[in-house]
Amino acid sequence: MIALIDYDAGNIKSVEKALQKLGQETILTRDRERLLEADKVILPGVGSFGDAMENLKNFGLIPVIHEIVERKTPFLGICLGLQLLFERSEESPGVEGLGILPGEILRIPRGEGLKIPHMGWNSLKLTGNGRLFQGIEEDPYVYFVHSYYLKAADPGIVKAVTEYGVEIHASVEKDHVFACQFHPEKSSETGLAILKNFAEI
Repeated sequence: MIALIDYDAGNIKSVEKALQKLGQETILTRDRERLLEADKVILPGVGSFGDAMENLKNFGLIPVIHEIVERKTPFLGICLGLQLLFERSEESPGVEGLGILPGEILRIPRGEGLKIPHMGWNSLKLTGNGRLFQGIEEDPYVYFVHSYYLKAADPGIVKAVTEYGVEIHASVEKDHVFACQFHPEKSSETGLAILKNFAEI
């Protein structure tokens, strides 16, 4: 069973539908015991870094997420869920992230012809042998919606990058923790293949 963490962040239902399309049993919950019992856990979401951390705190989910990670349960952050795994974000100065992975979230710099938020399809350059990308062709196109991007402190965890005025660390993997800045649930067959790879880890 795959548990989706319910912390009142948008876009959770579309992730749930994509997993159900793959035949995966899913549950949307913020209950500690149910999250700890799950075979895999996903932290999805769109919205503001500060508001999301406040919600996780208010629902008592921060220690639960750390416990899930310590138990080595496969864990996937999507979009805002990726950003929350890191230490801090320029979007919400002074707000601490979960700090599970080292790095920070920066604002995409303005540039000629670049719209912010970055919305749309971009190709990924796969770097390293990421388990989410097994069997996926080189330079796959995936769907992004974001104004802030990850700069990971450890280049060794970065498994995919994209360019949008700056190099964006688009997917990371460390041990049993995975994260994507893009939305696999909105990325057509490529995205479903990525979710399927996660479900089969």
